[in-house]
Amino acid sequence: MPELPGKTVVDVETVEDTIVFSGVTHDGFAAELKGRKVVDAQRYGKVFYLLLDGEGRHPVMHFGMTGMLQVKGQLATYYRETPRKASTDWPPRFMKVHQTAFLLVFRRFGYSLAAYVQFILHLKGDTHEDEAEVAFLDARRLGRVRLCKSPLTEPPISTLGFDPILSMPDLDDFKKAVRKRSCPIKALLLDQSFSAGVGNWVADEILYHARVHPEERCNVLNDEQLDALYKQTSAVCQTAVSVNADDSKFPDNWLFKHRWGKGKKEKHTLRLPDGKPATIKWITVGGRTSAYVAELQNLKRGAASEQLEAEPAESDLTPLSGEDDQKVEKVTRKRKRKVRTVLLHDLRGAIWE
Repeated sequence: MPELPGKTVVDVETVEDTIVFSGVTHDGFAAELKGRKVVDAQRYGKVFYLLLDGEGRHPVMHFGMTGMLQVKGQLATYYRETPRKASTDWPPRFMKVHQTAFLLVFRRFGYSLAAYVQFILHLKGDTHEDEAEVAFLDARRLGRVRLCKSPLTEPPISTLGFDPILSMPDLDDFKKAVRKRSCPIKALLLDQSFSAGVGNWVADEILYHARVHPEERCNVLNDEQLDALYKQTSAVCQTAVSVNADDSKFPDNWLFKHRWGKGKKEKHTLRLPDGKPATIKWITVGGRTSAYVAELQNLKRGAASEQLEAEPAESDLTPLSGEDDQKVEKVTRKRKRKVRTVLLHDLRGAIWE
């Protein structure tokens, strides 16, 4: 983020959130950042961190599935696309919701009201006009905010595997690491302790270009398949990063352009090398919905679709799969209905007690 390096954190607004703030209170987080200059903004895998001057710790942020940063005057960056109702209003929506009397009701009955914004950094440069404000937003509180003395050598980053952009291993080490597993290759690519930063659609894109079926077992992959996987793991990530993850600039021959909707809402135009329409199919591998092209990604020597051993689909920081997402939404809706019922019966008494 070019808006941050060189500026000093002059103030930090925080909202109490014992889930998102991990290992530090919101007040402690604010106190440790205030008055320090941002030296650099870095990323490893799915983890974003700021390097600050001075002797204190550095903020380390994992966005999970719903977290993001928003710079004042700009739209927040969302996964895949920005919602139509997105706004550049400042401060972001619900920043002050924790100050309302309704929080008394939620706390009385054991609920916590999640603010959309966990913190806002107020920064100033060398001149009075050189200012910036940056907010961390996470409506569903799946992200994590930590402080680390040495971000690269402490959890969560120290527990991650190679980053395809920053620390791609050599080919021989890559092959050895893959072949010693017996899980489906899609599950391995999603395992953040193997390849940090590779998410669901990225893994599908890698496998599509490598012409490898997502259920193919790691320990039966041949040299040709492993060579292709190695090349595409780097190439797909490099391409996405080169356009700042703007999917409108992704190549037209990417599976990403045609995988959404599962064929129900729109017709895709992905073509095979001979010009015929490709057949996109969906299966569940490693706990995640996986898209692949039937004509190009044949299951050659792998086992049946059921997983023979449990494999982590994500790191412990993002434990939710796409299917789990739907379960969380259902639980959230049930909780909201229960809270509304409580409010109807006990609102008056709870506020005035």
